[in-house]
Amino acid sequence: MSKTLVAYFSRTGNTKKVAETIFAALDGDKTIQPIDAVVFGDAFRFVFIGFPVYSHSVPFAAETFLKSLPPGTPIALFCTHGALSGHSLSKEALEYAAVLSARCRLLGVFACRGKLSPQALEVLLRSPEHQDWAEMAGSAATHPDEHDLAEAAAFARHMKAKSSSPAL
Repeated sequence: MSKTLVAYFSRTGNTKKVAETIFAALDGDKTIQPIDAVVFGDAFRFVFIGFPVYSHSVPFAAETFLKSLPPGTPIALFCTHGALSGHSLSKEALEYAAVLSARCRLLGVFACRGKLSPQALEVLLRSPEHQDWAEMAGSAATHPDEHDLAEAAAFARHMKAKSSSPAL
C-alpha cells in the first residue's frame, strides 16, 4: 500500500497544471487522475487532492470526492484561485475542504493563484458589486507561473516525506 494518488478537478487547466507539477515532483509508485476517474478499490497510502476555488468555496465535484475518501486516509489539499496570495477566499475554501474530509488525516495545504476563464472574468466585470474582486482576479492572468509551480513541487516533496513518517 505505498501508492500515492494525485487527484484533481480542473476546468480551465490551472489545477491540472499544479497537479501535474506535484505528480512530477514525487518519486515512487504514483498515479494521477481527474477525481471523476478515481476508484478507491486501489489502496493508496497518500492522496493529494486539488480543486479550483469556485464562488469562495469547493466545487461540488470536489466536495463529493472529499466526502468519499476512505476514513483515515492521509491527504494533502491544494487549490488554485484568482485572489491575491494569502487572501481569505482561498483560506476559507481550504478550511471547508478540511471539514469535508475530516475523517481523513490532513497533513497540509497549498494554494496558488490561477487565471480565471475569460467568461468568469467578464461576468465579474459587469457586476458593480464585484469590481474590486474582478480587478484582483484579473491580476492572476499569468498564474500559475514558474514560481507557483516551484512552490507546488516543494510542497509535494514535503508532504510525501511527512506521509512517510513512522508516525503514520
